[in-house]
Amino acid sequence: MSLSLILLIVLILLLIGALPSWGYSRSWGYGPSGGLGLVVLVVIVLLLMGRI
Repeated sequence: MSLSLILLIVLILLLIGALPSWGYSRSWGYGPSGGLGLVVLVVIVLLLMGRI
C-alpha cells in the first residue's frame, strides 16, 4: 500500500467522522475537524515536498 492511498483512506474516514449528523458523533466537538485539518496540512506539505 502506498503512502498516498493510506492518507486518502484516512482523509475520507475523517471526513465521514466529522459530520455531526449521527447521534454518536454530536458530542465530539471540534476534535474530528481539527484532526481533519491536521491531515490536510500534512498532505499539502508532503505534496509540496514531492513525497506523494
